[in-house]
Order: sequence, then C-alpha cells, then structure tokens
Amino acid sequence: MWFKNLLVFKFKKPFQLSDEQLEQKLQDFAFQPCSSQDISKIGFSNALGKHGKTLVHSADAQFLVSITKEEKIIPASVIKESLEEKVNQVEQTEGRSLHKKEKDSLKDEIVHTLLPRAFSRRQTTRAVILAKQDLILVDASSATKADEVLSLLRKAVGSLPLVPVAYTSPIQTTLTQWLTQGHAPHPFALLDEAELKLESEAASTVKFKNQGLTEDEVLAHIEAGKVVHKLALDYADSTRFVVDLDGAIKRVKFSEEMRTEHQDSEDPAARLDADFSLMCAELSALLAALFEVLGEQAGAAE
Repeated sequence: MWFKNLLVFKFKKPFQLSDEQLEQKLQDFAFQPCSSQDISKIGFSNALGKHGKTLVHSADAQFLVSITKEEKIIPASVIKESLEEKVNQVEQTEGRSLHKKEKDSLKDEIVHTLLPRAFSRRQTTRAVILAKQDLILVDASSATKADEVLSLLRKAVGSLPLVPVAYTSPIQTTLTQWLTQGHAPHPFALLDEAELKLESEAASTVKFKNQGLTEDEVLAHIEAGKVVHKLALDYADSTRFVVDLDGAIKRVKFSEEMRTEHQDSEDPAARLDADFSLMCAELSALLAALFEVLGEQAGAAE
C-alpha cells in the first residue's frame, strides 16, 4: 500500500470522473494473463490486490489504481544460439548466405516457438489520483514505467491532459541554496545524503551519505561550482525522501508510527483502506508544502 517513489503530474483540467465511472472505463482494459503466444500483456488489476474486488479503490475523491504487466522471459543467449544453428542449417542446405530480412524472419519463428515454454514475470505499478489537488502520483522510479501507467489510463478514460509539475526556479538552484544556508525551510529538514554535480562536466559528481551536509567538505564542493542534484529531506518528522532536480521523489519512507497505526485491525481490507486514506493525507500535505518551498508554478489545471 505504501508508495516508495513518486513521479508527480498535474492535470491541465480537473479530473471529474466518479469512482463508478472510472471503474466502468477501466473494465475494458482489465489485465488478462499472457496466452501461449503473447510476449507481454498489460492491464488494470484489483486496486487492493488479493484483498480487493474492484479496479478502483476510492476515498474522498482519491482514486487508487493498479496496473499489472506480464512479460515472457526468453534469454537473449538462447535466441542467439538457436538462430545461429538455424541459419547455419539453412545456408548449408541452400548453399547461400541469408539476407538480414530472412534472418529476422527466422528469429521471429524461433521466438514464437519458445514462447509457450518461457517463464513469465509480472510487475505491478500503482498510481493514485488526487482529484482535489489536480494531481496524479505514480509509484515508480523511472519515467518509462510511469509512461506505461499513464498511457494505459489515457486509453481507458479517453483523455488525460497532464503536465509534469513545474517550478519558477530550477530545483537544483533551490536545493543548493538550502545546503549553503545549512537548513531547509520549515517543515522540512536536511538529512545526511546528497549528490552534487558540476554542471559543465557531467562526470564530475560527488555523493555524500551518512554525513553531515553542513560540514566544510560538502560546502567546499559548492564553492567549487557544484550544485545539488539530489537531496535527502525529512518532512515534519513523519516522512523521509530524496528529491532530485527533475522533481522526482524517491525512496519514500513513512514513519514506523504511521505505518503501524492500523496494524491491529483484524480485517485486511479495512486496514488497507485506512492506510490508503492516511497515506493520501500525508502525501497531499507533503506535496503542498514542497510545492510552496520550491516555488511551484500555479494554474496548471483549468
């Protein structure tokens, strides 16, 4: 339930679907396992996993969705070995060298032959729509994974006008100022991890971990022209995370007190529902505070 990463996007127009309407639209794109000849399949799965029965879990205009992707795993070495054997066999039989198009055709045949025996790998990615804040949060660390989620959601609802959250000043400039000052604005606090880079030299990177970021060694790198590309922060003594210059929020760690608040509930579904509401409230407050101190550009939703 608890998100580990946040890629944050803002709606250009308010999200106005109800949970019932969204559920109906997602049904046409529900996940179906790969057949014997499918290389991959992607679709919406139960929002609460084995404890849920719907594709959408909602609470107070907050909608949780879950996307499952299944891929057949065929080692490249196996395909290469089989292809070389098949090409050699055909070339010896016909007494000629095969063209690239012919080799590609043989490769496709080999892949389809191996598919029924291939192992499958499933991955689930979740996203939450915060309709009141005009935001959608994807629990992913890579833009590629987020694109998969948003593309499928866009197909399902027909239109999904989104933009990444933008700021009035480059994030790295603001984060570098905080480090230079030795503190972050309330309710945030500097932790003990950062990554600094020299903008003119991509290879000139220094990483600090488990080290006081106000020490002279760290500040010397800033004086030498490096700027902060990643910075670990604490929010209100309740959530820790790393923010980077693209605005991605990674390695989110909610406090133990928050994560265990509802652990005594005997109903797993009820516990997940309570955790979901608590997580959304925390992330909404965290993002609102972060947008304020980073200088988010207002007016994305119309």
